[in-house]
Amino acid sequence: MAYRAADVSEIATPAETKPGHADWRAVRGHFGIASFGVSAYTAVAAGDQLVGEHREDDTRHEELFYVASGRASVQVGGEAVDAPAGTFVYVQDPAVLRGATALEPGTTMIAIGGEPGKAFEVSAWERKYLDGA
Repeated sequence: MAYRAADVSEIATPAETKPGHADWRAVRGHFGIASFGVSAYTAVAAGDQLVGEHREDDTRHEELFYVASGRASVQVGGEAVDAPAGTFVYVQDPAVLRGATALEPGTTMIAIGGEPGKAFEVSAWERKYLDGA
């Protein structure tokens, strides 16, 4: 097959969503992508956490966030970046603290990551949810 297409609503949310957190959509797993990590997060309400605060020290991943719909606040190294639909936020340094919060209901954010110069490996947390462990 030359391509596959899916609406974000067609991609499974393999983990139970906690109150105040966005639905995690397992984009990489849905398509069987093996060369990079990619997930989508869709908020039910304004104030929902799209991406929890974290660093990528352990994986050494660069991350690219894209706000596909709605509006988000992306926190990078203590600075809040206003990110309306259509905004990319690139975080190169794995040691920098980052996270994101929805500012509007229905905000959808795409997160893409990988370590420069290294073959992609599925993270332990993603494997846990996709394998049903």
